[in-house]
Amino acid sequence: MSTVNANSAVSPQQMLRLREQAEEMEGVFLNMLTKQMFSSLQSDENFGGGFGEETWRSMQAEELANSIAKTGGVGIADQLMGEMIAAQEAANASRTMMFPGTGVYGK
Repeated sequence: MSTVNANSAVSPQQMLRLREQAEEMEGVFLNMLTKQMFSSLQSDENFGGGFGEETWRSMQAEELANSIAKTGGVGIADQLMGEMIAAQEAANASRTMMFPGTGVYGK
């Protein structure tokens, strides 16, 4: 996992959510990759092909991709984190500029 600047304007809750989203995006990419990989496999006498096998392979590809992403993935989530943190910091900064924390009455 990438390190974050101590002066970061991103809260720990936002950081956790960003990490989840980055892993989810990596999972989607890996899902597409594994589905393509499984599509090249030929049916054998044990499964016989058909809709059932196609459905099973699709679910297997999805679970494999999610498992890879959750256990560290291939580095896509780590690369996305920098961009996502920067975008969240910019959103937080613009929100602070539009709605400052202290007003006329100090609230």
